[in-house]
Amino acid sequence: MKELTQEEWREKLEQDDKAVVLDVRTEEEMEEGYLPNAKLIDIYKGQEFVDEIEKLDKSKNYYIYCRSGQRSAQACQLMDQMGFANTYNLLGGIIEWEGEIKED
Repeated sequence: MKELTQEEWREKLEQDDKAVVLDVRTEEEMEEGYLPNAKLIDIYKGQEFVDEIEKLDKSKNYYIYCRSGQRSAQACQLMDQMGFANTYNLLGGIIEWEGEIKED
């Protein structure tokens, strides 16, 4: 896992053609706003979360965020243990994000 500031996250993401953005918050939290192109996999769902992660392509690069950066750090560690080579945690999470936020 690498921890990235917003600026590092944005720069890396823009140049990464193998990037996948993961939101590990709850569905209710995601409805309040999310980063563009984010895929929701709620870390609080336990085994269901693990099952969804196992379906992901390990050759991709995963940019993971949550509300404050805590759950996404846990998700990165878990994914690293599962054999994912490139996981990136957004420091400060979405509450400190100053870029574009989508809403349903």
